[in-house]
Amino acid sequence: MSKLVTIYGGSGFVGRYIVRRLARNGWRVRVAVRRPNEAMHVKPDGVVGQVEPVFCNIRDDNSVRSVMHGADAVVNCVGTFDAGGKNNFDAVQHEGAERIARIAAEEGVARMVHISAIGADTDGPSRYARTKAMGEEGVLQHMPGAMILRPSVVFGPEDAFFNRFARMAASLPVLPLVGAGTKFQPVYVGDVAAAATMGVEGQASGIYELGGPDVRTFRELMQEMLGVIQRRKIILNMPFWVARVMAFGLDMVQAATLGLVKNSMITRDQVKSLTVDNVVSPDAKGFADLGIQPTATEAVLHEYLWSYRPSGQYAALKNSARNLRT
Repeated sequence: MSKLVTIYGGSGFVGRYIVRRLARNGWRVRVAVRRPNEAMHVKPDGVVGQVEPVFCNIRDDNSVRSVMHGADAVVNCVGTFDAGGKNNFDAVQHEGAERIARIAAEEGVARMVHISAIGADTDGPSRYARTKAMGEEGVLQHMPGAMILRPSVVFGPEDAFFNRFARMAASLPVLPLVGAGTKFQPVYVGDVAAAATMGVEGQASGIYELGGPDVRTFRELMQEMLGVIQRRKIILNMPFWVARVMAFGLDMVQAATLGLVKNSMITRDQVKSLTVDNVVSPDAKGFADLGIQPTATEAVLHEYLWSYRPSGQYAALKNSARNLRT
């Protein structure tokens, strides 16, 4: 009988790629999510009955245990950028991660993979970074042989990074950035999934920092994106003090409306995160140790950002026609 893996948060951006790889390798996959009816897009990643979305609340022991029962491995992909509410940084990234690891140990699960983030640090400037680090500590306390992956900003067709700024560039006269000089090392989602699969299948363990082949500033990444979507925009570097004032105001509006008005622009915690470079540490284990050749942004961005071009899918056709006239 094929082995069973439970993937918490498996319907999300990174999770769905891990689901797809493991299903392809013959695993039965339980996708543990808060809203199974919104996770049906993962079912076609396997044959009939191979991939099953199931309800789980990672703030509840019984809920976590029920979907883990009988699993040979678990993967935790759950993360959040929400500092408030019931599913906040501490509840999800610290307590939730530790709960999954503790119950995995109690259930005798053989292997665990935990998706963290570059910059996870108990002394980090942001709550996001601190709770990521506390989650890692909780995982290793109960599952010392776990694999922990710390990716830089992850890109791919469904990403919330390049897609977000491409959407902004398509509708705004300028492109405002906070921390234009901050460095990133974008990593392709398929490469993160390949690393996670190695952990699930017992080929690797320990902590790995995952970054792509190129280190670039925020501004340079946006310039590359603008080139792909064939738009000329002024990149406006917003000083950190201005960003802090704006983020404070937006956070206060969200708090005053009890969350009815959501701050989806930038939070105070995100501003703090942007003050630190998001790149692989020189002494960290990474893709080279896993035998994976990371994918560059230039090999992938054009495959999904074309929809933000002025002529969308017809951009290449128009360019070709223009060349014929010259």
